[in-house]
Amino acid sequence: MTIPFTDLNLLVAASFLLNLFLLYRLRRVRVYGPDPHPSVGSNLKALHTREYFYVGGSYVPHSSSMIHHGQMYVERLTPARVTRPIPLLFMHGNGMTGTNWLNTPDGRPGWADYFLNEGYEVYIVDQPARGRSPWHSQVDGTNVTFPTGVIESRFTATKEHALWSQATLHTQWPGSGIQGDPTFDAFYRSMVPSLTSAVEASELTKVAGSELLDKIGPVILVTHSQSGYLGWILGDVRPDLVKAIVALEPNGPPFQNAIFTRDPERLFGLTDIPLNFDPPVSSVSELRPVLVHEGENCASLQQPFPPRQLVHLARIPVLVVTSESGYHAVYDDFTIQFLQDAGVDVKHVRLESVGIRGNGHMLFMELNSKQIVAEVVEPWIRQFLVTGSK
Repeated sequence: MTIPFTDLNLLVAASFLLNLFLLYRLRRVRVYGPDPHPSVGSNLKALHTREYFYVGGSYVPHSSSMIHHGQMYVERLTPARVTRPIPLLFMHGNGMTGTNWLNTPDGRPGWADYFLNEGYEVYIVDQPARGRSPWHSQVDGTNVTFPTGVIESRFTATKEHALWSQATLHTQWPGSGIQGDPTFDAFYRSMVPSLTSAVEASELTKVAGSELLDKIGPVILVTHSQSGYLGWILGDVRPDLVKAIVALEPNGPPFQNAIFTRDPERLFGLTDIPLNFDPPVSSVSELRPVLVHEGENCASLQQPFPPRQLVHLARIPVLVVTSESGYHAVYDDFTIQFLQDAGVDVKHVRLESVGIRGNGHMLFMELNSKQIVAEVVEPWIRQFLVTGSK
């Protein structure tokens, strides 16, 4: 039987299209790295477009000319199909950059991919004077780099150091968490110097972050650790644009450091720069913190009765997530009390209380990170989008 030339062309074209489709499907089902929770959500790299821009900062004199200082790098990731009405804005913690959210140190997709696959547009930043947001020695303050011992003892191998009682419960970090382990080394290579002064970091991010929110509109803000106080600042200065806050082990506790030092910090309770209290606070001395509880290498200092109200943050629903074994397990309750006393609508989830065990401070990149986002964080956000409340 002789196949007509036109029919042969159709067969070749059909075969090509079929092979192209099968190749696309194979690429879509590829799993990146081990997945201890294969039944929870998507483990696929999300199809998306990417762009970046800078916000904030200003020109300042330098020699006989000028340099630009204080700007913030912003990365915008847009899924092939946006189905959620409000984008997410991710802010990293101390010593980190926005790469935290892209993938885990052992190569699995990060939370950015998870939310892209769920139809959310995602914005990721590098804080001013950090990473792709340039630090200028002639203008910016001093910075600090965390050595490997600090990272091991506080984040990745806490079980070995046991600096607080819950540290021995840590099981979810991928690998040994010790220098020389491939996953640890990949994580540590991503560490960058950070500004020493919380006041300086706060002021720079307040300006750049406000400009970002004015540019892109309403967001759901996701913070981690040191950026916790930046979330409170941005929510306070732009309460109409920060629609909700997810705070993963936010910087705390109020007024004083804990566990590693007992130095005064966050003199306005949650931050080192003023927030909008009612009655107003013109000086830190007016807050007059009182000792409520003395704990394990920490103290709960709270406002005296009646507590001043955080009138702007009180308009924003907040989810605080605390791991079972991280050092925040010792004192996040103190931060929750401060927020609640100040009138903030906050839900606190301790992961062990919902059956998610063994996590440490870097919970969003640990072995069960997808379970946390799929069972705790994204459902809370989705509920907020549906009802406007937590």
